[in-house]
Amino acid sequence: MNARQFFDKVVEMRRLQKEYFKSRSHLTLEKSKAVEREIDQEIKRVQDIEAANRPPEPNLFNQ
Repeated sequence: MNARQFFDKVVEMRRLQKEYFKSRSHLTLEKSKAVEREIDQEIKRVQDIEAANRPPEPNLFNQ
């Protein structure tokens, strides 16, 4: 997912959340939760990439 797709997905998530709190529709809640899971998965994916690319921290005790 690129930055634009992520932005669009967050916009959709917020729209669904607002719609749910207005209507309390079970269907809208399920859609909102599904999009939230997608956002959470994307955040984890990017965090994992960043962690893999981060140089290891030096250990002061093993020098």
